[in-house]
Amino acid sequence: MTVAAGIGYALLALGPSLSLFVAAISQKPFLILTVLSSTLLWLMSLIVLAGVWRAFLPFKTTPSSSAWLPYSILILSSVVFQEGLRVLFWRIYKKLEDILDAFADRVSKPQLFLTDKMQIALAGGMGHGVAHAVFFCLSLLTPAFGPATFYVEKCSQMPFFLVSSMIALAFVTIHTFSMVIAFNGYAEGNRVDQLIVPVVHLVAGMLSFEIAGSIS
Repeated sequence: MTVAAGIGYALLALGPSLSLFVAAISQKPFLILTVLSSTLLWLMSLIVLAGVWRAFLPFKTTPSSSAWLPYSILILSSVVFQEGLRVLFWRIYKKLEDILDAFADRVSKPQLFLTDKMQIALAGGMGHGVAHAVFFCLSLLTPAFGPATFYVEKCSQMPFFLVSSMIALAFVTIHTFSMVIAFNGYAEGNRVDQLIVPVVHLVAGMLSFEIAGSIS
């Protein structure tokens, strides 16, 4: 039964992304390459962040110190780094878009439509979300396929693996559609769209820290 539970946890975290991939992305090889390259890029960013922060972990806190402060700094620095990487990803995409439009003009084909640009942004966001889910959720699900499950005292009504899958699902959704919002904001110079994405990212990161602290 735990094998079925483990598969269920994985599908809870990545099932909607799989459905979106089959419905909107799998028909276009370029979008598949965008998802794969984006996933690789964000996984590399997480590995870099993990390597940098490994030198400072575990944090040594005392009863008189604020235990949440160093972890808040960790989350803040991670969000800033990844949002900077999002801007870099956008600049690379814009150069690629100019190349594709120039090629379309040479062969007398139409340039990229707005829907094409949105699909590219969606594919890039999905890659980011899948990378996050793989790094923070699927890596924890291996014990879920064993002969038992795992609960924590402060959340005794819900398996830890289920909580992890739900958090991963939330982040996949946030990252997938944040990329669309961010790309639209960069293209139109909309400051609200440009700012709302890192703000939502930071709030989600802080909330996940609070949830992890409440069940640990």
